[in-house]
Amino acid sequence: MVQTKEKRRVFPFTGIIGQSEMKLALILNVTDPRIGGVMIMGDRGTDDPFNSSPTDPEFMSEAIREMFEAGQTLMSSKKKVPMIDLPLGATEDRVCGTIDIEKALTEGVKSFEPGLLAKANRGILYVDEVNLLDDHLVDVLLDSAASGWNTVEREGISIKHPAQFVLVGSGNPEEGELRPQLLDRFGMHAEIRTIADPKQRVNIVQQRIDFDANPEELLKTYEKEQQELRNNILRAKELLPEVKISKDLRIKISQVCSELNVDGLRGDIVVNRAAKAAAAFDGRAEVTAEDIGKIISLCLRHRLRRDPLDTMNSGDKVKVIFEKVFEVTA
Repeated sequence: MVQTKEKRRVFPFTGIIGQSEMKLALILNVTDPRIGGVMIMGDRGTDDPFNSSPTDPEFMSEAIREMFEAGQTLMSSKKKVPMIDLPLGATEDRVCGTIDIEKALTEGVKSFEPGLLAKANRGILYVDEVNLLDDHLVDVLLDSAASGWNTVEREGISIKHPAQFVLVGSGNPEEGELRPQLLDRFGMHAEIRTIADPKQRVNIVQQRIDFDANPEELLKTYEKEQQELRNNILRAKELLPEVKISKDLRIKISQVCSELNVDGLRGDIVVNRAAKAAAAFDGRAEVTAEDIGKIISLCLRHRLRRDPLDTMNSGDKVKVIFEKVFEVTA
């Protein structure tokens, strides 16, 4: 009897009710991975193992890049964007990968077992309860997020491979705060809240019951919307290099960041990238103030200095300064 591997059924993205902030942040990060990922906080409830690019040396492992520079023809194939889960209990070797020291000493060859960072290259790395992640793993993520590379060193042997991924984290703020260094590495910060509207709550519950009872039927219901979303994202990715943002809008973005006392320039950069991605997703090659208004709170709320005496929500504070600088009238 031949057993076939059953495909994992995933709840359709377009079927999610509410949570527009989270959905927008995820769509824009897929459109432009350089935005830097998204932190979602809210209420509880035999091929190249490094996914190397066949054309861009910045996304190649050392072995593949050597072949590329030598003028050798690289074989390539298309594959789905990998989405890798990083479990809380993962060891550093599981995340970074391991070197077979015995093989290196006896045979003189580098034998490397790729970790989760290698598998996530040019894909998505998801960390649930990221605020509960061990400090040593946080340090590993910080290093990789900053450089886009992962280096594994054991007994004088070193292996380096690209580790450029969209970092998606989720967690409940009541269970612990996220280290500021890691929080700042997330391009966007989306807040999700339990929906209060009774009718929407009933719809969500019924939707979940239907999916559990007959997932294939629910997936068929949203198949057209799912395909439309895929097409829109692919179109946006093609249009993105052509999207322009005027100098006046760029100055105003930096003015907002300055008035909010945002440290460094990462906030300015992320807002510019996210605004371009938003325009591209809407099918336009020119960024407008409306595009910036959609995404600026997502990009800046987690970068504000905390004042224990301030009762205003950080997202609302960003919105107030945005409306002032961009002269938005109600």
